[in-house]
Amino acid sequence: MGGSAPRREHRLPVETTSFVDRRGELAAGRELLARTRLVTLTGPGGVGKTRLAARIASGVRRTFPDGVHFVPLSGLDDPALVPLAVADALDLHDHSARPPLHALVERLREHRLLLLIDNCEHLPAACAHLAAALLHGTSGVRVLATSRHRLGLTEEHLLEVRPLPVPDPDGDLNGPAGHPALSLFADRAAAVVPGFRLTAANRAAVARLCARLDGLPLAIELAAVRMRVLDVDQLLDRLDDRYRLLTGGSPAALPRHQTLRAAVDWSHDLCTGREQTVWARLSVLAGAFDLATAEAVCAQEEPGPDGARDAGAHDVLDAVTGLVDKSVLSRESGPDGIRYRLLDTLRHYGLDRLRRLPGEEAAARRRLRDWMLRRAQACERAWFGPGQREIVARLRADQDNLRAALDFSLATPGERRTGLRLAGTLWFYWHACGAPREGRHWLDRALAADPEPTPERARALWVAGLLAASTSALTAGLERAREAHDLALHLGEAAEAAHAEYVIGVITLFTDDLPTALRHFEASVARGPVPGQHLSLHGLDQVELACALGFLGEADRAVEVCEHARRLCEGHGEEWVHSYVLRVLALAHTVRGDWTRAEHQACRALRLKLAVHDVIGIALTLDLLARIATESGAHERAAVLLGAADHTWSAIDQDRWGSPALLSPRTDSEARAGEALGRAGFRRAYDRGAALALPETVAYAVGDTGQPHRPRGPVRTARARPAQPAAVVRTPVTVTGAVLTRRESEVAELVAQGLANQQIAERLVIARRTAEGHVERILGKLGFSNRSQIAAWVAAQR
Repeated sequence: MGGSAPRREHRLPVETTSFVDRRGELAAGRELLARTRLVTLTGPGGVGKTRLAARIASGVRRTFPDGVHFVPLSGLDDPALVPLAVADALDLHDHSARPPLHALVERLREHRLLLLIDNCEHLPAACAHLAAALLHGTSGVRVLATSRHRLGLTEEHLLEVRPLPVPDPDGDLNGPAGHPALSLFADRAAAVVPGFRLTAANRAAVARLCARLDGLPLAIELAAVRMRVLDVDQLLDRLDDRYRLLTGGSPAALPRHQTLRAAVDWSHDLCTGREQTVWARLSVLAGAFDLATAEAVCAQEEPGPDGARDAGAHDVLDAVTGLVDKSVLSRESGPDGIRYRLLDTLRHYGLDRLRRLPGEEAAARRRLRDWMLRRAQACERAWFGPGQREIVARLRADQDNLRAALDFSLATPGERRTGLRLAGTLWFYWHACGAPREGRHWLDRALAADPEPTPERARALWVAGLLAASTSALTAGLERAREAHDLALHLGEAAEAAHAEYVIGVITLFTDDLPTALRHFEASVARGPVPGQHLSLHGLDQVELACALGFLGEADRAVEVCEHARRLCEGHGEEWVHSYVLRVLALAHTVRGDWTRAEHQACRALRLKLAVHDVIGIALTLDLLARIATESGAHERAAVLLGAADHTWSAIDQDRWGSPALLSPRTDSEARAGEALGRAGFRRAYDRGAALALPETVAYAVGDTGQPHRPRGPVRTARARPAQPAAVVRTPVTVTGAVLTRRESEVAELVAQGLANQQIAERLVIARRTAEGHVERILGKLGFSNRSQIAAWVAAQR
């Protein structure tokens, strides 16, 4: 079993402030992309490479039918993860045995898309290798990279991003629209001093200030924030004083390459001591972070995993607020509320400051790692229950910080055992959420770093075995699982032994040794869950038992097992395992020849799999529905479903892992549908299915024809969906022209059940204020004035 829960959207960075005119560079960038396939924007830190690249990419979006995809690398330190980061940005779910880069190139061979790969300078060799492979192995992929240095390929064309031009302060300064540096300062100053504008009285001083800052956008933005407490002349005088201290004389003597450093130094000096400390400690965070993470990393006393704050944490909150006000930290929306981010230049500055304090960097990284471990453990405990998608969305938002925590642990003597524990704790994330390749990478590193026979190693071994099997390495996976089982028995770890037994059993099932797999899972299910065994794996024991029974023709027993597993899932509000239960229940009905019930259960499974974005499960279920359609004589429907299924499988493994159990029914359905429809008729229907986007595929399969048809590109698939309990999986609903989102539909269902806002918040694992906001929006959209009207309307929809 495996899947892909909600993915992060790697859209182009959102512009939260106005974009200062760079018409020349924009035109040059578009022209270069029109005639070459690799363009690298180079320039110093803080010059605006990322924003310019995003603007260029946005301007040429229509040229690329398969989309423009943003690949941020600033939070990545391990070169081996670069191709995985690209696959993640493309929402690919390759589970084949091919090396990641080879699989990526093969997947993109015939596609026309643009990759914007941001911040390549710290991974130059890996980025150059990636770009070369894409250029030589595909025909329509183009790469727009940003880096402080060139990648060094012969095919590379450079676009130097220069500082903004600054006019002569003593010259003609009329028409400030023609002076982008001045316009940038005025725009940012107006954000902190409402009503500020360039005038004849201040224009020369602003020009001098921008000249002192060499026209570097980041330096100008940091200076503009100071307009809260200083006017332009005071700002210029203080900056000159700062530069004289650095140069021992004229500020003009400051070398251009040190200008940004000096400006950041100045901004740092104007922070309070606590803000400076928090800035330095936050620099160990590789990606965006929430307030609880900031408190855990920076507070003197660490808060618990529930986010409870002590006095030290309150100090962190004040410091974070101050750093946001000073534009050191940026705010952005996250899956669980507001998150914060240090610009890459400012993060490296803070890290340099942190390293000047003996022991501080290691201590901050250890606090980050411990916090990530506590968060992962809390998520694992809650995994078999409601809110699975919220759990995954949070962990995906924390992905760069999880990587930083793992890298610190595995590279630091004395910390490797904890790194092994963290990698193993995240088993559900690696396996159920479509990240088996990355999980296997970290687990292999962790197992090599800490070979001692410990419970952590037993856990990591079976997880590594499961992930190996998910990427078609069945022999290696079985070896890992058996080693885990032996070690767990030796250590008296009954739960880890049971987990390892599941992996052994599922690999046996994958190899089509059905009698052995049947005996194995019969014993596991008859024994029941052992203390400490995760309920997800106990539920999957039942799924695999029912699957083996179905393949062996024992349909009645398979249905009985599925019904027991279904009650277990529904009792806990669980969705991921539940979707597999429904699929196997459909399989059991096909064995009975009850095609109507089989289709009903398969459609239920498919709806739920789309809700949890289980792409592998969707592919498997489409295959099953195609077979059901064939047996029912609905040959055109079968052909459409086969086209949709093959397209979905192409992002996973086109060969369906080489499994006869998967390939044989698909081949039979194609032959029978082709014979019934004729070659041309089959191809038309097949192509229609292959052109559907994932949500439209599911809508077609389950008969929800009200959704609009939108052709899909060969890479784009469904994106993240907000969580909802298994009992209320619905498509968006329309009332008098108003459309409720999936989340709003879910909240409406809970209102109809009589739940108050606090109860809705607890059920969905969201803040009460968020639940209240959803209810208010539902009332507004539907034109209602009270909750009872919502309840009556929901009842009428059923």
